[in-house]
Amino acid sequence: MDTVNLFMTPTTARLVRAEYALGLVVAAVLFFAHLGDINWWAFAGLFLYIDLIGYIPGAIAFRRSADGDIPKGYYVAYNIMHSLVTQGLVALAWIWLWGAEWALLALPLHLFGDRALFGNFLKPFALRFEPEVHPAYRRLHEEFSAPAPARGDDALRTAV
Repeated sequence: MDTVNLFMTPTTARLVRAEYALGLVVAAVLFFAHLGDINWWAFAGLFLYIDLIGYIPGAIAFRRSADGDIPKGYYVAYNIMHSLVTQGLVALAWIWLWGAEWALLALPLHLFGDRALFGNFLKPFALRFEPEVHPAYRRLHEEFSAPAPARGDDALRTAV
């Protein structure tokens, strides 16, 4: 992926997931190092509210839909709730209102876990709410994975 080709190959997707896995490991180490200091009610609430608002309503709507099409508001809710920006602002507001506490580790544990363990990233409107291979992606993947024909530098420049 680069600034003009906004797609990931399986290898780049694994590399991005590995970066989130490192964040997950850091958050998990802090979590286990401070088990006795965690406000468990706050932790559970912070961990669960992301999916209660951002995923479960859309998943239910998707499963109830006859054709899999659901209103884009479900995607917006998912993307807002699963955004590092949103949850960073939630953490800052929490710290401002109630002070810093180890229960806030629920936020990176949830988001980094989603991305590193399950490969769940933000949801584009053009795809189904629940993952399934899009026909255009299948064609792109097949073409992108095929061996490129041998070309000289001049042919490559004119093709681009």
